Formats: sequence, C-alpha cells, structure tokens
Amino acid sequence: MSQLDADAFETMSPADRGRVLDGLRRGASRRDILGLLGSAGMGLLAGGAVFGSATKALAQTPKRGGNIRVCTYTSSTSDTLDPAKQSNASDYVRCNFFYNKLVRIDQTGAPGPELAESYDSPDAKTWTFKLRKGVTFHDGKALTVEDVLFSLKRHLDPAVGSKANTLAKQMTAIEAAGPNEVRIVLSGANADWPTILGTAHFHIVQAGTTDFSKGIGTGPFKCKEFTPGVRTMAVRNGEYWRQPGPFLDSIEFFGLPDEQSRVNALMSGDVQIAAVINPRSLRVIESMGGFGILETKAGLYTNLIARLDEGPGANPDFVLGMKYLLNRTQMRSAVFRGYAEVANDHPIPSSNRYHAADIPQRPYDPEKAKFHFNKAGVLGSTIPLVASPAADASVEMAVLMQQDAKKLGLNIDVQRVPSDGYWSNYWMKSPFCFGNINPRPTADLLFSLFFKSDAAWNESRWKNEKFDQLIVAARAERDEAKRKQMYHDAQVLVHDEAGIGIPAFISNIDCYSSKIKGLHPIPTGGLMGYTFGEYAWLDA
Repeated sequence: MSQLDADAFETMSPADRGRVLDGLRRGASRRDILGLLGSAGMGLLAGGAVFGSATKALAQTPKRGGNIRVCTYTSSTSDTLDPAKQSNASDYVRCNFFYNKLVRIDQTGAPGPELAESYDSPDAKTWTFKLRKGVTFHDGKALTVEDVLFSLKRHLDPAVGSKANTLAKQMTAIEAAGPNEVRIVLSGANADWPTILGTAHFHIVQAGTTDFSKGIGTGPFKCKEFTPGVRTMAVRNGEYWRQPGPFLDSIEFFGLPDEQSRVNALMSGDVQIAAVINPRSLRVIESMGGFGILETKAGLYTNLIARLDEGPGANPDFVLGMKYLLNRTQMRSAVFRGYAEVANDHPIPSSNRYHAADIPQRPYDPEKAKFHFNKAGVLGSTIPLVASPAADASVEMAVLMQQDAKKLGLNIDVQRVPSDGYWSNYWMKSPFCFGNINPRPTADLLFSLFFKSDAAWNESRWKNEKFDQLIVAARAERDEAKRKQMYHDAQVLVHDEAGIGIPAFISNIDCYSSKIKGLHPIPTGGLMGYTFGEYAWLDA
C-alpha cells in the first residue's frame, strides 16, 4: 500500500472524515464504510486504507462519559479548596478540578495563556494581562477583572495566611488597566513572572469569596462533594470554556496513605488511578497485566531536614556529618529501584537549564561523617529522626542511615509516625525529620519558596543574606550568562550551608488501568502536573 493510500483518511475533507467517524461510532461495518467511500468515488484499495486509519483514529479520539475513582497518598482534615492554602499534591489536584489560573504551564514546562488571553511586559517589571472573554464560573457569573484583583490580592493579606505570600510580595500594585485588563507592577523585574502565576496557589476565584468549601471556579469540574479527610466528588462542567475537555462524567478523589492499600485498590479494580506508587510495587502490578505506568521526571525529592535553630542541627558539624552519611547510590538502587537520579544537596535537577553540574558531588563517606559527628560531640548519643510514609521513601532512607550510623557509634532513633497529620504536626516542627518537595518549573521558585530567609517553607530555618540578594538579583537579570552564574552561586551556598540533604531526585510514579487514556508526563508534578482530570478519558 502506498503512503498516499495510507494517508488517504487525513487528506479527506473534515466533513467526509466526520461522516466516516460518525458511522464507526454508530457501529457501521467495514462493508458499510467501504460502500460509503465507494459512493464518494474512492477506490477499494484507498477505501481500505481509509477504514484502517479511521478505525485507529477513532480508538485514539477521547470519548466522553464514564466515572472513575482515584486514590492519592495523603488525606487529612486540613484538606482544602482554598487555592491560597494548598500545601500538598492532593490539594493541587483538587484545586485544578475546580479552578483555572491566568497562566498554564504546558508539557514542556513553558508558560502560556489560560484565563489570560494574552500577556506582555516592556521591562519584566510591569505586566499586563488581557482576560479571556466568554468565561463563566460554575454558578453562571462571568469572569471579570474584579475576580482577578481579589484573587491576587488575597495572597498579600496576612489574615489569609497564603502559602504563596513570599512570592506574592513581589507585587507592589495590582490594578485594573481597563474593563478587561489587569496590570501587575513588581518590586523588581522578574522574567519568570508568568511562570509563577502558572503554579499552584494562583488560581482565580470569585471576588468576595469567603467560603471555599463549594469550589466555585471556572475549572473543568464542579464540586458535588468535598469532605476534608474523606473524599472529593467532581462532576463534569458541561459549560467549560476550554474544549474539547473534560471527558469524564465524574471523578471520586480520596486518600489512602498506605501505599500497599493503593496498590491493592488498583489491582482489584476499586480505583482506576493510584497516585505515588513505590517502585518496589511495579513488578507485581506489571505481572497482573492491564495497567499502565506514568513516570514523571521533574525534580521531586525527599530531603533530610536538620533545623539550624534548635536540636542537633544547631551544630554545623552534625549537619555536615549527616550529609556524608547519605549513601545516595544505595538509596537510588535499593530504595527507588533505579527510578531516581543522584542529587547533590541542592534543589536544582539536571533537567533544569541552571543546574550547576560542576559542583563536586558530595560522596558517601562514613569516615568524614564520623569526624564531624565527633566534633559535634554526638557520638555515643541517641538522636531522634522522625520519618513517615507521607514523605515518600523517608522511612526506608531513615533505616539505611540508622544502620550506617550505628557502625560509627551514633544511635539514630527512627520514629515512624502516621501519614495522617504529618505535614501539620511534624514537618518543619521536629528538629530532625524529612520533607517531600514537589517539582517547581523554575529555579527562582525552588529557592524562593524553600530557602530564602523569609520563606514560609524554609525547612531548616537557614538564613543567608548573600543568598537572598542573589535570588532577587537573578530574577531581574536579563543577561543569561550572568543569571546562570547567580543561580550557580546560589546552589553552592545551599549545598554548603543549608540544613538539608537531598540524596536523589525521584521519578514520580502513578499507575492506572489501561482503560484510562490521555495521560502523559508534565514536568510540574505527578498526575500530569496535577491536571489529569481535564485530559483523562475512559475507553470502556
């Protein structure tokens, strides 16, 4: 068969292609379709090519309908639908069901217009966003400039307690620039500002909203039920402004903190998607057949945290000793089964264009670790280390460190705590524990959210004025070589001084029934950057 015949379906007019696909949807046979094509003057050979290509195209065309259940790794009474207060991947998924942002981040990691039809800036300091027309909230109210102003200004109100306050403080003015335009003036130039507005927390809500339990937004789904710590029921928004999605009629989204429970739920058919699966479970899932694996390489990491303001981390030698005790290669193979890349105690993965590859890799060195522990005066003592399944693989990492530390004369008391409540009760509160940081699309976001002195999520309470100045200067720098050098120097400071150890960047692994289609990696996080709801469809 010639390539011309094989491409015959694609060269047909849209109307003729539509008639063929419609016939197939209605159950037309090969003979029926060939008869239809014959009446249109197409030969048997070309008609056969069209039938094959059309059948394949139909199989790949998203279908509407179907209800699925999805389990994630965390659930608690602190679950929220308030975009400003999102604190974990489960919150991000829920909010993406119901809201949109001015800017979206695509599968290449690049920003693009969403509720903003367009945006521009003459100097990277003053940004103008033109709003998209014809967008309505779930209750029928049209999107207006006032909604955007209200949503953005909330992050600056201390009473709100926004998790994005550190980023939002760059905005010194947020105002209407016309009936359909918003102007944002920053304290300094920031070429990454559109990308920042495309990240979690910057969803747009209705002006004046105080009750967020209804999830009234402009997003692809409407909120039928939201019970924190129990479940969320999302139903398709039939008036969604962006077509062709969403495709599913409903999604039930809930937490199963125990990873084995998520695996069992998937394999039994109780759920169609299970988020955050440990690589050790893949062999049994794959042996069952009928399941797919969504691997996302985006810079996710579980990190060791020693607070520098209290506990053993107040001694720099203890912190350095712990960094030398991280057996990164062993963790990559034994804990993550190869679904990870070795990291070097700073948050910028090799996929980021600002990754500082020339910083010498900190090795696993028990003798150096012992030297620093001895200087810190901790040998012979017992150090509590809090770990939890909530911080992916932290328990396994803690046990490996415990075994290695014991050989040196240091007792690490691994205190395993439940997933429920870990992020509110232990993370950043315990002097020695673990974090689990979701991917961020820019170096500025990683540094600003987790390492700047005033960052709400400054996990180790590290404060360095030189670092803070570097981050602010890098935002405004338009010379790419100079900007790269600034981020390089920032990585060196974090590597050398911060109270965190990052042993590996972990592939995020989500597993799903083979009946679920439309899933692909997006580098802002698992489950398609937490946006799977809009794009997934069921081939039942």
